[in-house]
Parts: sequence; C-alpha cells; structure tokens
Amino acid sequence: MLWIGLDDTDNAESRGTGSLARRIAADLAADHNVEGVTRHQLLEDPRVPCTKRNSCAAIHLEFDKVDQEALLVRVQKIMASDFQPGSDPGLCVAQEVPNAIIAFGRFTQVQLVAQQDARDLAADHGIQLLGLGGDEDGVIGALAAVGLAAQGNDGRYVQVGTIRELSGLQPVPAVLAAGVTAVQTLDGTPVTKGLVLTDKLRPARRGGKPVAVVQWEGDHWLPLKLN
Repeated sequence: MLWIGLDDTDNAESRGTGSLARRIAADLAADHNVEGVTRHQLLEDPRVPCTKRNSCAAIHLEFDKVDQEALLVRVQKIMASDFQPGSDPGLCVAQEVPNAIIAFGRFTQVQLVAQQDARDLAADHGIQLLGLGGDEDGVIGALAAVGLAAQGNDGRYVQVGTIRELSGLQPVPAVLAAGVTAVQTLDGTPVTKGLVLTDKLRPARRGGKPVAVVQWEGDHWLPLKLN
C-alpha cells in the first residue's frame, strides 16, 4: 500500500479535509486503484488549533509501479488549487511505514507534538512530508495520518467502495456488496441478517479492512462511528 496523509487544509467556512481527501482520491482513481479514505482522530485539547475536532485524513492507494514523485506533484497541485485562507496544510506520502511513524501517530492522539518533531522523524525515515501554506502545522497530522492508517486498527472510512451511495435501511448483503468487509457488533459477533441503517455509514478500519460495527436498535442495526 501507499498512503497519502493530509491535515489542516480547511477553515471554519470551507469544506473539510475529508472532503478534499475524497476529491484527491477520485482524481487518482482514474489511474490507480484507490482502496479508500479514512478519518483519524488526533488529540482534542484547547491548546491545539483546529477547525472542528482535530482530525486528519489518509488516502489508501494500492501500490503498483506508482511514480511516487509524480504522485506527490499531482496531489500538491490539487491542494494548491483548493487552498483555503487561514489553513496550514500538510501533506505526507509514504509506502514503507516503520513502527516509529505508527507510534508517532498514536502519540499525537494523546499528547501535544511540535512541528519540528514531525519533520525530524520523517527525515530520519526518508518519508516525504511537506508544508503547503500558512504556518505548515498540518505536517503533524499528515504524518500521523500515514502512521495511523498503516497501523490498520484506527479511524473510520469516509469513502470506500460505494458506501456513500447507500441510504435508508439496507439488508446486510447489500452493505457487504458496497465494499464493507464485515458487519459485526462491538464485541465482534458477526451480523449476517437484518437491516442496517446506511445513512452516513462510516465503517471502522479494523485489521486493515472496513468493518461496520453495529448495535441493535429496535428493528434494525444502527452503525456506530468509531475512532
């Protein structure tokens, strides 16, 4: 896999970082196999400047003779064309993600992190990390997004398969056909029957796969939004 991490690309009035990530993913899908886009929650703290809830996004790309430098330029151009005043965007692209980057992602979920720490860590491991405007603090979340996405058990999919085309109550087989690997309860019990409320379905990333975690709600399954 190859991961593209984005953070701090929006302002209070603009589209969110997840929306931009989906736009980039759609553009790349013309030439590459895009597995999905995930959202990852970082530290929520008054000392952390953020638009809403301090989340970052990662695009998951199946690696198959991808020219990483050309890909980086392509994504940069899209981000530059949609730069939002007041934002501090960061971009990270990586194929090999060592444990130190995964640990960094986890650390940013519980502790404040300095921009230079992210830059130094990326440089130590030869990972491409760029600031694209403002004070460039988005490099922290961009690197964290790559680490958390590569770890495989964090965040939730904001785009995978055709889940965003689903609406209303749908049978479990239809949810699976839309690109979800499994439907299960919070304790891991598989769900194979019944109707799932699919409005704004956002499967969790678990075991490197999109898993819809649900709970019973009277006469149907209600998806949970997990970080």
